[in-house]
Amino acid sequence: QVHLLESGGGFRQPGGSLRLSCAASGSTWGLNAMGWYRQAPGNQRELVAIATNPGGTNYADSVKGRFTISWDEANNTVYLQMDTLEPEDTAVYYCHAQRWATPLTNAANYWGQGTQVTVSS
Repeated sequence: QVHLLESGGGFRQPGGSLRLSCAASGSTWGLNAMGWYRQAPGNQRELVAIATNPGGTNYADSVKGRFTISWDEANNTVYLQMDTLEPEDTAVYYCHAQRWATPLTNAANYWGQGTQVTVSS
């Protein structure tokens, strides 16, 4: 089992910045990807950014150029630097970790509890 603990959410005015952190603990060996999803009221949960092992990243079009994901694998922590925030970024942000299937094991997905990000003037 992998436990994910997010921190860093809060309130910002448009144009501001926030940095989210997610620390993984437990059986963290062999994780293949860590990332961030978000869910706004009335919307489905959507991918924001993902970092894969080794060294790949992918972003939602809506955040490209504004958000940066980084994965400190040695410390089992993933970060999301969010710059030039917009009101549309308001959502609960969830940390996600994934272990891909192998011939001997099933795939596994883990979620954090979520942290609220609110962008408003």
